[in-house]
Amino acid sequence: MTYRLLRSYLTLAALVLVALVWPLGHFYIRSEQTRAIASLEHDAEALAAFADHLIETDSTDRLPRLARENAASTGGRVVVVDSTGRLFAAWPPLEPGEAAGLSTRPEIATALRGGSRAGVRRERSRRGELVHLAVPTRPGPAVRGAVRLTVPGSSVDGNSGRVWGFLALVGAAVLALAAVAAVALARWIGRPVRYLEETAARIAAGGDLVVPERTVSGPPELRRLTETLRTTARRLQYLLTAQGAFAGEASHQLRTPLAALRLRLENLERDVAPRSLPDWEAALTETDRLARTTETLLAMARLDEASLEPEPLDLDAAVARHVRTWVPLAAESGVRLTASGGPVGRVWAVPGGVEQILDNLLANAVRAAPPGSTVVVHRLARRPRRGLPPIVELHVVDQGPGLDAAQRERAFDRFWRAPDAPKGGTGLGLPLVRQLARASGGEALLLPAPGRGLDATVVLRAVTESVNGGHSGGSTAGGQSGASARVSAVDGRHGR
Repeated sequence: MTYRLLRSYLTLAALVLVALVWPLGHFYIRSEQTRAIASLEHDAEALAAFADHLIETDSTDRLPRLARENAASTGGRVVVVDSTGRLFAAWPPLEPGEAAGLSTRPEIATALRGGSRAGVRRERSRRGELVHLAVPTRPGPAVRGAVRLTVPGSSVDGNSGRVWGFLALVGAAVLALAAVAAVALARWIGRPVRYLEETAARIAAGGDLVVPERTVSGPPELRRLTETLRTTARRLQYLLTAQGAFAGEASHQLRTPLAALRLRLENLERDVAPRSLPDWEAALTETDRLARTTETLLAMARLDEASLEPEPLDLDAAVARHVRTWVPLAAESGVRLTASGGPVGRVWAVPGGVEQILDNLLANAVRAAPPGSTVVVHRLARRPRRGLPPIVELHVVDQGPGLDAAQRERAFDRFWRAPDAPKGGTGLGLPLVRQLARASGGEALLLPAPGRGLDATVVLRAVTESVNGGHSGGSTAGGQSGASARVSAVDGRHGR
């Protein structure tokens, strides 16, 4: 922003300087030239009066001396001609051939016609630019002759070069002052903007919402905006803390009563009448569902409160363990569970995150899959785009009814369940999966499976081995690498 403001102010200042200095310089130089021509004309008229007197008294032999003296005083050349243009005297002497045709020279012709106007002509010669000025020896129609003064153009133009140099120095000084003022103004304006940008970036990266109190100078509007951001961040921090505390405390307080309630229900099994057995089983199922909801809420609350750092995890081993664990559970529902894909190595994940992700995704897939269908756990390592870190995709694909686009967008909302979803779900599994994936610096997505069903995809950052044996690929979940992985995940929605 500083560069843009500096460029704008300097451009504006330069335009103003050109609009003012250019006409001013030309006006001053033109005025100096007019003054020099007037002075030269005055000298020529004085000389013409003497020459007219000498011509009238038939003393033309004195004209060469008069021409020599005036040429020395003016620093130029003096030429005196009669009414027909014949040369009377010239100093310095004219070169051979120059005396012929003097009457045809524009300035001398103008002077010989009489009148009050002097003839002026500029000429470029091998000696440089010359200015010729001719006046009649006497005003009026009865002209006895004319006097021409020729001086170098520099004597008429005067100090125009120095004038332009002075104006250029003034313009440079004005531009320098404008640059200093522009930089100071840009920093004054940009200081609160940079503070707001840094604060917003820290909040967006998952940092602390408590904005430190700091005096920030700048325009009043930006200072008010800074204070508004502080107030908003404090309120958000309070609301999030209260929400997390409520969910965590409520879930923690409900664990023991729910465990006791289930134990009492189990103890009542022998005393339940046969016709009440379905109600007893329904109560036991609802108690289990409530217990799972409580455990999930407690896990999410702990995840919100903890600042967990991702650690390298062998994804191949984790998938193999969970597939072995879930094969018999899926078989009880008549569903076949398989794993596919080559080795992908290690990924960055928060401790226990991949295990909970697999448990929730497999539970949803087995619950949604019809008997006789297959649930596939597929893993794939790839680099999405040049400049982005390598990623690993974990897919859990079922052959159930699937979800439409609107339902896939809402599936990550807490407590949302599809209208035709099987009973027993809590509506918290997928939100927990996304929360764990993002805490690991990745992303969770729902895609339509080929043919029929749902493809639950989790994208994680791959751990790449550096030359010296260390690990690379990002360190913090909330940093730039996490953002890159989430971009990669979005980029990979249609890339498979």
